[in-house]
Amino acid sequence: MKIFGFIKKHWGKLLMFLILLSLFIFFLPSLIIGRFKNQIVSIEELEEHRVGIVFGAGVLKSGRPSDVLMDRLKIAEQLYKEGKIEKILVSGDNRVEHYNEPDVMKNYLVSFGIPQEDISEDFAGRRTFDTCIRANEIWGIEKAVLVSQEYHLYRAIFTCESLGIESVGVSATLQPYVLDEYYVSREKLAIYKAVIDLYLWEPDYVGGEAEEL
Repeated sequence: MKIFGFIKKHWGKLLMFLILLSLFIFFLPSLIIGRFKNQIVSIEELEEHRVGIVFGAGVLKSGRPSDVLMDRLKIAEQLYKEGKIEKILVSGDNRVEHYNEPDVMKNYLVSFGIPQEDISEDFAGRRTFDTCIRANEIWGIEKAVLVSQEYHLYRAIFTCESLGIESVGVSATLQPYVLDEYYVSREKLAIYKAVIDLYLWEPDYVGGEAEEL
């Protein structure tokens, strides 16, 4: 009964709190996008970094990277060849047989003329969270350039920064993509999942021993 008395006495303040909380939750994606917008820069603006992280984005049955992934690899190639990064971590999904995003990513980068010794593979980058936390815990990365499409970079930067990696992003949006609007909308929902993963409970992910980059 005491709790009902408390609610009755303070219902006005509680209502205001719930309204403010609802507004915060509703505008959360916009807040995060606004917070990290200035950390997405052009290649020309980018300062030199040691490491670039390329996020996986699907491989076709033919073994060719999807258009989204190919554009990420093209940007990584440009960053490397212009001396903006020295090492590349390609991170993607390899949880099922005959599907290996990191191998495809590395092979294409090598075919672009990037030395194999400057490319490291993360075979358990199943999600953005996994890529960021493994980059920090396994490869000891504390500062990096993130390469992805702009709509994904806001969440990627937010996640990596929250997990100990000082981050800046370079957009790999080089063309319109199939289902573009769907992915943009999905990203806003994915930001809520990222907040839950980072601040409410840590999801399971594949760990591993330290590796050199």
